[in-house]
Amino acid sequence: MKTFSSILIALVMGIVLTSCESDGTGVDSSKPKARGSIGEIILVIDSVKWAGPVGDQLKEIFESDIPGMIRSEAKFKVNTVDPRAMTRMLKMSTNLIYVTTFDDKGSASQAINAQFSKESKEKAMNDPDIYSLRMEDEYAIGQEVLYLFGNTEEQLVENLKKNGSRLQNLFEVRERGRLEKIILARKNSAAAVEAKNNLEIEINVPASYQVAKSEDDFLWVRQITPSANRADISLFFYETDYVSEEQTFPANILALRDSITRQHIFGDPEDPTSYVVSEKQIPPAFRNMVINDNFTTEIRGAWKTNNTSMGGSYLGYLMIDQDKGKLYYIEGFVFYPNEIHRDALREIETILLNTDVSWQEDQGA
Repeated sequence: MKTFSSILIALVMGIVLTSCESDGTGVDSSKPKARGSIGEIILVIDSVKWAGPVGDQLKEIFESDIPGMIRSEAKFKVNTVDPRAMTRMLKMSTNLIYVTTFDDKGSASQAINAQFSKESKEKAMNDPDIYSLRMEDEYAIGQEVLYLFGNTEEQLVENLKKNGSRLQNLFEVRERGRLEKIILARKNSAAAVEAKNNLEIEINVPASYQVAKSEDDFLWVRQITPSANRADISLFFYETDYVSEEQTFPANILALRDSITRQHIFGDPEDPTSYVVSEKQIPPAFRNMVINDNFTTEIRGAWKTNNTSMGGSYLGYLMIDQDKGKLYYIEGFVFYPNEIHRDALREIETILLNTDVSWQEDQGA
């Protein structure tokens, strides 16, 4: 797939943009700040196209279910808007996607097509791999605007199929970055000290989290929800020796997780026999990746207490640091009955991916 940068070079001259004055710092002072909740996307598209094959592929990219959940939840909150109904307020949205095909003669798609010059359409016609254009801060500061297009629906659908994971990852990374600036503006220094002293890892935990339990190889921090408007989120960090590759097998990861939670995570403080276990009726989802040069397995699944009085979703990472000969399991789990867990899981993901398991004492604080 062509990179977004090469697409920008090919087509930027074909988009009609509003020029504004700069304040000399590279930031356009005349533009307002973008607005929109984390994970929200405004999708500007003809309703007929949204109901057809193009819409089906876009739904697969942006509205597919988060794996391992108790109930169906989409990865992003997508709101569709008719191109002819775009207002100045909607153009200020943080994540904005325009979708069209050049063969569509309908007035809705033509409202988008009018932004492309004849020359840019010819370039797209001569190179069917050109299907997208990414613009930042087009109408507002802190904004991501993405144009998705094709000469025909068939061509656009094919490109969306080939590059869906890249498009999805673009917004996932962007939303984590936005959330990081919000929740990690103030950090819990006490939790960071406990993690360095007991596990030799560096963590970044928001100030709203409190240390619930700390031992030589284990740390549990918790954000107890003060109201029904916010999820109860727990994070825990565990260290053990890395002995064999078999420790990274899915069945062994689950067994490790359950052994940690059975020993350390109580379900009810008043009931010492209550503890957290993995929900076996909902198969967890595993994904391998590399984070900071460390082999990592991501696991998403559902949890419950052994007496089934509570339950929710969790996101965990098994990380191997071969230089230190250590295996780390870090996880966040959510208790938020009858509410959407997507935002809480994105918060967990943002915090956990800021963990550095390779930190050592001689590196300094």
